[in-house]
Amino acid sequence: MVPNGWERTRLKNIAKIKSGSTPLRAKQDLYYSQDGTPWVKTLDLNNSKIITTDERITELALKESSCSIFPINTVLVAMYGGFNQIGRTGLLTVPSAINQALSGLTLDETKANAEFILNYLNGNVRQWKKFAASSRKDPNITREDVCGFEVVLPPLPEQRKIAKILSTWDKAITTTEKLIATSKQQKKSLMQQLLTGKKRLVNPETGKVFEGEWEEFRVKDLVHSLDAGVSVNSDDDGDLSCDYKILKTSCVSSGIFRSSHTKSVKDTVEISRLKEPVLSDSIVISRMNTPFLVGANAYIEIAPANTFLPDRLWQVKPKMGLVYTRWLAYWFGSDHIRHSIRANATGTSGSMKNITKTDVFAIKVEKPTYEEQQKIASVLTAADTEIELLEAKLVHLKQEKKALMQQLLTGKRRVKVDEAEAELVTA
Repeated sequence: MVPNGWERTRLKNIAKIKSGSTPLRAKQDLYYSQDGTPWVKTLDLNNSKIITTDERITELALKESSCSIFPINTVLVAMYGGFNQIGRTGLLTVPSAINQALSGLTLDETKANAEFILNYLNGNVRQWKKFAASSRKDPNITREDVCGFEVVLPPLPEQRKIAKILSTWDKAITTTEKLIATSKQQKKSLMQQLLTGKKRLVNPETGKVFEGEWEEFRVKDLVHSLDAGVSVNSDDDGDLSCDYKILKTSCVSSGIFRSSHTKSVKDTVEISRLKEPVLSDSIVISRMNTPFLVGANAYIEIAPANTFLPDRLWQVKPKMGLVYTRWLAYWFGSDHIRHSIRANATGTSGSMKNITKTDVFAIKVEKPTYEEQQKIASVLTAADTEIELLEAKLVHLKQEKKALMQQLLTGKRRVKVDEAEAELVTA
């Protein structure tokens, strides 16, 4: 049912809808510039206000191509890229051009508020999948689908009030995202200093800064083995009741172990083939992955029960007393080691690369004393904890906003509009 006072309509009735274009890449130097007009692509869409774009185009590109400039408050919708991309949105904060994969909605401001429409589309993103159709592998939506997309609009003053309420949550979300980005950058800088000895910490036992030269080892001197699991038939069904699970390659990313990234192993014969269980206080490394993610690793503090390694992951078993596992995990995750591992990766496929035990065992390690390793690890762990708390806060804020959107954008919860504002709109 349509809430009292609300109107059911379609996007074509409240906006001029037009897609963009891509200037010839063959004329890169003539058509693309760091100082030109912002040019929005699907990857620039953030379901919020667009502040920056990856690329800009020149005045010549605008003259010699079918690109045109869309005004501030244009709402953008992605039409191509598969189910994970179609329906992504953005709101222009500066006049910009867009590519052909996007529809630009220039709204009739007497009928619709841009921020309200942005939130409405975000809250109903699943609806696009009903329209998606393509002869290609990836589904897409068409301009006609965008034009025919149905919206239910409250009166304009109520739209504005809803948008204003939701913008408060957006600001909190944006602030938290910026804090996360800052914290990650600070941790990265800290890792570069602490893991190379450029910055030395205070020994808690002596109260003095750690001193002395670090010793040089090879990885083979510090670990017992790099052991992989096996490839087994499994079900990607997320069955939490299943007794046996095998890790997905995606369980390691950005130095974080995600224990929920598993597949279920149910067949008795397949269960009997399981080889390496995941161990607590260990490190997991992706030995086969995409060129960027090969060598991705993470520390496992407490291993999930009855969970095993696939053939594409190694488990590192450090020599206790010689190297502190958490410190070694941070060392493996440092930029210069990740770069070294990726540089040695090989493979005939452009999409998948492999690293060998021989190459990893041969990497040089500048190692401080065990006590200094522990101190370095404790400082970096504290940085991780701060990031995890902020990320948990971000998830909570997004969930609360989503719940609020479900109420406000359907009229289940109505907002009060100031009479002065309503009079201003109708004047």
